[in-house]
Amino acid sequence: MITITIIILTSLISYQAFRDHGLADRLIFQPATVRDGEWYRLLTYGLLHGDFMHLLFNMFTFYLFGSYIESIFKIQFGGRLGALAFILLYIGGLLFSILPTYFKQKDNYYYKGLGASGAVSAVVFAYILINPMNFMGILFIPIMLPAFLFGFIFVFISMYLDKEEVGGINHSAHITGGLFGVIFTSVVFLVFANINLLLQFVYKIQITSLGDLFHFGF
Repeated sequence: MITITIIILTSLISYQAFRDHGLADRLIFQPATVRDGEWYRLLTYGLLHGDFMHLLFNMFTFYLFGSYIESIFKIQFGGRLGALAFILLYIGGLLFSILPTYFKQKDNYYYKGLGASGAVSAVVFAYILINPMNFMGILFIPIMLPAFLFGFIFVFISMYLDKEEVGGINHSAHITGGLFGVIFTSVVFLVFANINLLLQFVYKIQITSLGDLFHFGF
């Protein structure tokens, strides 16, 4: 399973980088060095994490949603094409989620970034696009929301946190990664399966009564 392979690879390299700061320095996203030719950093930064909790949160979330999306892609497009599409979703999420930061910080030799959050966001938003009315929980809050509401709330919160530069976290990567996930998944379903996920997304929301929108998980 591709999801498990990515989790194992990311976990092993992240763990090694916790102990070997030289390895971390060689793989971490540093816009100015990318500008100077080290383009591989636009991807390898996703193999690193700040600490065990950062790694655990990203990989656990990726496991929950990645395993589902991987299976859906393979069922819908066949084993090989589905696997390729899933890999491109993850890698594309890493690449496109970091590009706004690159262009903003490309002259800043002090800026560094790491973590697979952009790719994980791409996978999560692919899930939201396919299953807008499935219930999703918000961490530490005992309320389950339809996935599309969860997605909108997540985007608005991330926009606010990015504007306020809260916590030293690259919140814009979450937004850009999620946007890439929606666009990429929409395109591959339309091109290879003749399925318009955006129309289905709207339809699934419309046919649900307002009384069903909220489910409290106390």
